[in-house]
Order: sequence, then C-alpha cells, then structure tokens
Amino acid sequence: MGFTEADRVENIWRIAEVAKLMMDAGPVVMTAFISPFARGLVMARKLIGPENFIEVFVDTPIAVCEQRDPKGLYKKAREGKLSNFSGISSPYEQPSHSDIVISASNIVDKEHAIKKIMLSLK
Repeated sequence: MGFTEADRVENIWRIAEVAKLMMDAGPVVMTAFISPFARGLVMARKLIGPENFIEVFVDTPIAVCEQRDPKGLYKKAREGKLSNFSGISSPYEQPSHSDIVISASNIVDKEHAIKKIMLSLK
C-alpha cells in the first residue's frame, strides 16, 4: 500500500480487522502502527470495541523520527522522492483521546516505556 490518505485508512482498517479476529479467538492482541488520521483510530476503536481497545500514543517529535529512520523514508520525503508522507507532505493528526501517552523525549529505554504502559493498565 502507499501513503495516500485512503491507503493509510485502509491499512488501519485491515490491522483492526485482523486484530479483532485474533482477539475473538482468545489471545490478547497488541499491534503497533502509525495512524496519521484521527478517523482511523476512531474506526479501529469502534470495530474492536472500546472495552477492548487501549490506545498508546508514543509522542515523538518529527526530528526524533527522522533521526531514528533506518529506511531513510523521511530523507526521501524531504527530497520530494516520496509523496504523502505523514508529517512532511501529508498531515499528521496527533491523537486527542489516547488512553496512555508516552513522551519519547522522556523514554530512557524500551523497558522504561514498557513499565509505564504496564503500570497504566493496572
């Protein structure tokens, strides 16, 4: 899939559908994805059910995203070689109703972030 708004929303819908199928089979399901449009998160929460959906927003400044970009996608987007890229040539709508927010600026390491999430779930 590409980076158009329609592609991004379709991708979130697919992730939510698969997560729901797995959840309905019994296991706890965790997914990780970028959802640049609020309507994608609203749709996913509704599809999965608000009682089963916990949204964790890892708030990461775009400069940090660019520093941590192993595929060089931000560089390509800045050079105009990649269109519709979230935060560069396409909008990124910061989530407003996240259940848990983790500031990437305050994360010491992955274990620190995991502990924060686990403590928030209790």
